[in-house]
Amino acid sequence: MKNLLSTANIPPEFLKSVYMIGKVPRKALISEPRVSYSLYIPPDHYKNILHAQANGTPQAACRKLPLLVFIHGTLRDDSYAERGLMPFAESTPCAIMAPLFPAGLDSSADLDSYKLLRSPTLRSDLALVDMLNEVAYRWPGIDTTKFFLMGYSGGAQFAHRFLYLYPERLAAVSIGAPGSVTILDHSTSWPTGIADVKELFGKRIDINLIKQVKIQLVVGDADVEVHGGMEFWIWLQKFKAAKSADLSSNVEWNKTSNKEIVQNRLGILKRLQALWQEDGIDAQLDIVDGARHESLKCQSRSLKFLQPLIQE
Repeated sequence: MKNLLSTANIPPEFLKSVYMIGKVPRKALISEPRVSYSLYIPPDHYKNILHAQANGTPQAACRKLPLLVFIHGTLRDDSYAERGLMPFAESTPCAIMAPLFPAGLDSSADLDSYKLLRSPTLRSDLALVDMLNEVAYRWPGIDTTKFFLMGYSGGAQFAHRFLYLYPERLAAVSIGAPGSVTILDHSTSWPTGIADVKELFGKRIDINLIKQVKIQLVVGDADVEVHGGMEFWIWLQKFKAAKSADLSSNVEWNKTSNKEIVQNRLGILKRLQALWQEDGIDAQLDIVDGARHESLKCQSRSLKFLQPLIQE
């Protein structure tokens, strides 16, 4: 990464002119240019950190800017700016990173592979780790060692699975209304269970480390409808069976359990919380009154949970 532009090499008064603070243009990931990430970095807070570092302030007293990573849902239209996260970044303060995993990377039907962390051509978990490494080099005033993670719907699928594999990297995670989940079941394979995690990811799941992460589950009290309706799922299963050759590149999508997909999201999170409790994993369940599958109505609860933890 030595050829990358870093804020360590730029006078603070020029950082805004080179778009390295404030709203940063979306960056293609060097290790995988098909995916990208955008950033918002509160200008005054970040320059104060650089000033303290330059003046030899002891590291213990020079707190880096915390990082909140927001993972988009299936529609991929969740801009952190449109969601009002820039004022949150300024007031907390923290930096915001929003990865983008485009649809159609592995097949025309590929909407979901990023949620499952792996596909024939992409490890989305490793892509996020590489993004964090780039940010650590380019913005040394941002803390990427432990970060905060939030995702809703499809983003929540990614978030809870990333929690399983990388709990040591997370300070807290907000998991909002996923349409399907992976449970800590050693008798079933990924993404329904975790029997083959070591084979697929080269990692073992450490429940003791997961217990150290602050976890929130958030969902609307009216988020009980089956996406597309039961007729859709019946058609989809027939379609996948008939077109198995065309969809073979999206193996993990085809493996996803129909039982998990068609459950309502409120029921999914209640069940997940109960199963985690059996393993000694504490997760705060927040149910939002009057909310269906509505991301923005649930976002305020996620930010209310995360903000004091980021400010600690």
